[in-house]
Amino acid sequence: MKAENRQITLQTENLDVGYAVPGKTDSFTRRAISVSAVRGEIIALIGPNGIGKSTLLKTLAGLIPKVTGQILVNGSPAGDYNPDQLSRLLSFVSTEKPMVPQMTVAELVAYGRFPYTGWLGTLKKEDHLRVREAISKVGITHLSGNMINEISDGERQRAMIARALAQDTPLIILDEPTAFLDISNTYAIFHLLHELARKEQKTIILSTHDLHLALQKMDKLWIMLDTATLEGAPEDAILRGWLQHLFPDDKVGFNASKGEFFFRYKPAGSLAVEGGGKAYTMTVKALERKGYQVTRFSGEKSYISVKEGIKSTAPSWELTGQESRMVFHSIYDLVSEL
Repeated sequence: MKAENRQITLQTENLDVGYAVPGKTDSFTRRAISVSAVRGEIIALIGPNGIGKSTLLKTLAGLIPKVTGQILVNGSPAGDYNPDQLSRLLSFVSTEKPMVPQMTVAELVAYGRFPYTGWLGTLKKEDHLRVREAISKVGITHLSGNMINEISDGERQRAMIARALAQDTPLIILDEPTAFLDISNTYAIFHLLHELARKEQKTIILSTHDLHLALQKMDKLWIMLDTATLEGAPEDAILRGWLQHLFPDDKVGFNASKGEFFFRYKPAGSLAVEGGGKAYTMTVKALERKGYQVTRFSGEKSYISVKEGIKSTAPSWELTGQESRMVFHSIYDLVSEL
């Protein structure tokens, strides 16, 4: 990114966030949060459940007050903006479902234009155009007239994002935008947000528990821990070992060379595998999931030979032991035999 385009949209300086806990003298607080977000950047806020991710995002969006510290929006303290000004700078998308079921998708998206309509809330021609454009960008034009309570969770989430787009803010904050969505809709939403950051130069900050997508698709990670909030590129997080802090027990580890998390098993044994291609790769993956340490075949008496299929021929697997030889036609059958 060129230096002139690295405009900091949002920045915090020694920010403390939190709230009073009813019935307790203590309060929930996360301290000394200093992070930043640049124009056109998509950022994932990750951390364990209950660490305060939603609290931080709602504080940045102005929905709950900060404890202390600074929140800067476009270089100025957020408190210097009145609500109308702030609503033109940032929009917030939550996981909460709209509480007014008798509302069409178009009507929900139109709520994003309220910062521009005056106290009467009358939509002008320009507002209607922005609503249609926002609905089109998220791919739900065919649902404009549908009631909110008649569409799927994935479609509803797209409508909520469209509302934020209609609000036309340079900064969009989303609290777990893919919560409760299936894999297809999760990838679709991530792709949509990635495109908005790239093509629209929006600054997008979202919380997520999908670490795989966060590592693959984000420009930056904010990693929220009990005692610190770290920030950097996903590759920085891998190289510096930050991701290990997300799993303080010994049940889950992170493979820095592969860039992926794994479950820690008591080793089931060692297996030599001969072969190549996609079938070989998938075989190794399945065996490692079962807890085996996999090595390349180098003359062992017991080994697995992966026979890659030719044209329409499916692959097969040959398990050779000390005194036996068995052939399998699926990885499932192979690992079930082990």
